Amino acid sequence: MDDLLQLFKKNAEKENLFHPHGFLLLAVSGGVDSVVLCELCYLAKLRFIIAHCNFQLRGEESERDEHFVKGLAEQYEKEIFLKRFNTEAYALQNRTSIQVAARELRYEWFYELAAELEIRERTSVHIVTAHHADDNIETVLMNFFKGTGIAGISGMLPQAGKIVRPLLFAGKQDLIAFAKQRQVSFVKDSSNDLDKYSRNYLRHRVLPVIQEIYPSARENIIANIDRFREIELLYVQSITAHKKKLLEERGSEVFIPVLKLSKVIPLKTVFFEIIKVYGFTPKQTNDAIALLRAATGKFILSPTHRILRNRNWLVISPLPLTDTQVILIREGETEVAFEGGHLKITTREVRGEKPELAASPAIAYLDLKRIEFPLMLRKWKTGDYFYPLGMQKKKKLSRFFIDQKLSLTEKENVWVIEMDKKILWVVNERIDDRFKVLPSTGTMLKIALKSAQI
Repeated sequence: MDDLLQLFKKNAEKENLFHPHGFLLLAVSGGVDSVVLCELCYLAKLRFIIAHCNFQLRGEESERDEHFVKGLAEQYEKEIFLKRFNTEAYALQNRTSIQVAARELRYEWFYELAAELEIRERTSVHIVTAHHADDNIETVLMNFFKGTGIAGISGMLPQAGKIVRPLLFAGKQDLIAFAKQRQVSFVKDSSNDLDKYSRNYLRHRVLPVIQEIYPSARENIIANIDRFREIELLYVQSITAHKKKLLEERGSEVFIPVLKLSKVIPLKTVFFEIIKVYGFTPKQTNDAIALLRAATGKFILSPTHRILRNRNWLVISPLPLTDTQVILIREGETEVAFEGGHLKITTREVRGEKPELAASPAIAYLDLKRIEFPLMLRKWKTGDYFYPLGMQKKKKLSRFFIDQKLSLTEKENVWVIEMDKKILWVVNERIDDRFKVLPSTGTMLKIALKSAQI
């Protein structure tokens, strides 16, 4: 297996994994995979350091692994970084499995460490893991059963951002044979023998049965992974082209023309690829498609976004913040910043002048003598009402918004200025008739959205 080193070098060159002046952060557990990775990087004369995580899950065995990796670093005369995690506490606090907790903890630390090393070494730093071909086969099968789509069955990539996986070309038995030939010692993780973990169950119970039926299954899956990677490239190119034709960004919202989207083939696949980045699940795709035939005002929700049918459009918008922001406007203030922009506040003597009418709904002219400070600036809420300018009867804001043909998104972004539970102005819409400027008005209060064209 001396040629494993040559295959390692050829694969790294083919995938463009290592840069001549780059620096590698090797994730080393002490098992055969990561120890062989160390040996190959050392023989290839690559610049690297070692990072080891002690998850404190296996008692004395965890301490043994840490001690072994320290010795390995001394053997290679390489710098080592060690980190101990209270993995069980993290899993409990975050309501996740031990495997997920360990993965989150180690990668968060690896990224932090890589960033620090880039500053110190003044060069790019890659996080190198010892994932091999058998790991990739298991990942592809697990993703297939989970229903993760084309990206999932493409398996792990040789390089994904800062993560580099230079051993994906080699199988587990290749690594073991290389370790024996080079007389490289390693430790064994007893948890790898436990079938309670889904990956181990697949490895020990499922794959052997599959290979009994299809002896070439392993080689065929590896070959398919390469095909799926190329298929995914074509898939991404096609989805990108569809998005470019369909999506129109307007601030924080995305507008999609209903008629144009309805003609897309295959609709379900393309539409899911559009909405998944906004937190929508595959199961919601049919509900999203149903909006194409729904009436205006119908919508579906993800944890972070909403898709709304608004006339001839589907509008994807972020959900509003649940916390209600309330801002006091005190007497004498001339400018107030809030989520919806800036308010510019001025006063002017107008006694005897003809009442001034706002040229834009973004400006409010009010009779100062009818106003007592402080005023309250807040989002509107259900049950709010006012007397729209020109009307002697009160109207609920919800009814007023319907008359104004405001979309659901526009309604959620409406603010009001209130005094003593009376709404003076529905910002950027209309003032209350009770506070309008009259011929008898002595001083006028002018409030305007600073961003408005005035």
